Amino acid sequence: MPETEFNNIQDLFKGSFLTKPEVILEKMLKIKAFVFDWDGVFNNGFKDAGGSSPFNEVDSMGINMLRYNYFMRKGTNPVAAIISGEKNEASFTLAKREHFQGAYFKIKNKKEALHHLCNVHAIEPHEVAFFFDDILDLSIAELCGLRIMIGRDSNPMFTKLVKEKKLADYITSCNGGDNGIREAVELLIGLTGQYNNTIMHRVMWSDNYRDYITERDTLTTTFYTLIGSEIIKNIQ
Repeated sequence: MPETEFNNIQDLFKGSFLTKPEVILEKMLKIKAFVFDWDGVFNNGFKDAGGSSPFNEVDSMGINMLRYNYFMRKGTNPVAAIISGEKNEASFTLAKREHFQGAYFKIKNKKEALHHLCNVHAIEPHEVAFFFDDILDLSIAELCGLRIMIGRDSNPMFTKLVKEKKLADYITSCNGGDNGIREAVELLIGLTGQYNNTIMHRVMWSDNYRDYITERDTLTTTFYTLIGSEIIKNIQ
């Protein structure tokens, strides 16, 4: 992508670039897995009486387009997973509906879940893009190859720490309750130089998009949780 295009993207997106767009692209091209925290990322963190917090279709569509963009470039589906410290039924619904390969829950030391995911799928942490928002997530963020923090005005000290420790590559201007995920994935797709192409293949329901969705829909979601000191499969 020409330098002028990187500049245009940096002007278009209002979040904080802690890493230059061209370097984010270099990292993006090495990614094999997209991993998402849940609370505060897909929502504003509030829970209902049953302990669930929602997602929305704006973010879901964005993630689907991110995965399809990967398929266009690589010819196969990336790994997609949720890693949460809590049990959240809405996250299970999204993971199953969108055919994520993994959903980890009730794992407070999230680094354990990341290593488990990498072992299962024969990838390395530097091949993971991680979308996060808070303190529990930093043990993963310091290991992953690409880190996107969902921004939030209420924690300026935490944001300052993340910047000082270089634990994110980009911090979104939109928060979790205002489609921060969609902002993040639009940025990543845009940096590949294939944004319009990605979207128009979906609009036209092209042969390539049908190949992607057919392969994606064969993927099954495996659920994992921590029992004692061991991460085990859990039936949902």
